[in-house]
Formats: sequence, structure tokens, C-alpha cells
Amino acid sequence: MACYAQGTPMSTVWTYVGLFLTASQVFHAAGCVINDMWDKDVDAAVPRTSTRPLASGDVSMFQAFLFLIPQLALGIWLLMQLNEYSLRLGLSSLGLVVLYPAMKRVTNWPQAVLGMCFNWGALLGAASVVGAVDWHVYIPLYLGAACWTIVYDTSYARQDRDEDAKYGVRSTTIIFGDQIRPILAMFSVVVCSLVSYAGYCNGHGWPFFCGVALGALHLARLLARTDFENKESCDATLLSNAWFGFWVWAGAFADFLVKTQL
Repeated sequence: MACYAQGTPMSTVWTYVGLFLTASQVFHAAGCVINDMWDKDVDAAVPRTSTRPLASGDVSMFQAFLFLIPQLALGIWLLMQLNEYSLRLGLSSLGLVVLYPAMKRVTNWPQAVLGMCFNWGALLGAASVVGAVDWHVYIPLYLGAACWTIVYDTSYARQDRDEDAKYGVRSTTIIFGDQIRPILAMFSVVVCSLVSYAGYCNGHGWPFFCGVALGALHLARLLARTDFENKESCDATLLSNAWFGFWVWAGAFADFLVKTQL
């Protein structure tokens, strides 16, 4: 979207796509280690997570810490390949990454904090290309993506609802209760509306909105088909949600091609 607005060459698009694909994997891995360090005792008591390395005792806390250091170092090095503004913006997200696991003890909305962590790239991607953030465009995109995280992580966490309640882990899946489907449908509408509004503010054309529409249809299909009482269905819904992101990205990329190649 930032390259579209700036009219940058295709080489710039692929450079940043490659960089952010790598950085997202590194920081996601680091976040998983931090999360498992916080949740070691709870994970050990929940059947689905009891086989994780820390929860099962296969890895010690010290070993996990040693594993975390090079991941954070690599992540920070990747951030240092960006401009100074982006480096500061990227480092400012680390506090959220560290605090997220604790949110499951103090708020019923930890998925909202997770969304703030996972989707920082909506701001960072623009900053890396332009050296600044057009807040009118990327705050709606960021908030829409954060709401999308609430949708897919609540769907996934539903399978742990009983264990979470038993061990004092707070979650949207508990407070949504039996109204989970209509509430997630409402969040899905918000997601698509905010992403569309971001595209409108960025001056996008019809390919972008076609991508959002395909993503919206996919979300609607998932919500209609998910059996929230079935663990396998909840797992499958989490993985299938990636297709929403793909369709939105594909629409943005197609719009970039239409603008720059025609």
C-alpha cells in the first residue's frame, strides 16, 4: 500500500516483502518463546499445550532464554536495515510483545493486545518505505488487522475455554460465551470496513476492494462452518484465516500492478 501511494519500482516492493517475511518469522518465533516462558505452568496443565518443550520439561527456562537471545538479536539487526524512524517504531513494539502473556491474567481481552503485537507491521511497513506513517491510512489498517486477530485467535482459543476458566486464564472466548458466532461476525464486519476505509484513504482502485471482498467472503464462510465445540474445527479455522490476509494482500498487489504497469 505504501509502495502504491509512492509509485515506487517493483524492486522496492520485493525487497521489503522479503525483509518483512523474514522479520515477521523471527519476531513471531521470539514471541512464542516469551509466551511459553510466561505460561509454562499453565501449559503443563492443559492437554493441548502439555507437550510444548518448556511445559513438558524437555527444555529449561535458562535454555529457553539462551534460545531467545539470538532471535531477538537477529530481529533487531533486521530492523536496523530500515530507516531510523522505522527502527524506533519497531523497537517500541517490543514492550507489547513481552507484556502480552501477562494480559491473560489481568484482562478479558488479551486477544486485543495480541492484535496490537501481531499487526505492528501495518505501521512499520509504511514507515520503512516512506520514512513516516500516514496515520489517516494506517491507523484504520492497524485497527482492522487487530480486530482480525481477535476473530481468529478467539476462534482458536475456544477449544481451551474450560481449561482457561479452571486455571484463571482470561480470554475473549470466555466472555463471548454462547454468543461467540454473532460477536465474531460483528468483528469481521469491522475488520473489512476498516481495511476498506484504509484503502479508500490511500486512493486504491477496484482491484484492492475486490481483494477485500474475497477476504470477506472467506471470513463469512469460516464463521458459518466452524464448529466451536470441536477442537479440530477450531484448529482448522485458525490456519484457514491466513487466506483472508492473502486475498487482501493479493488485491493490494494487483492494484499496484495496474497502477504501475498500465
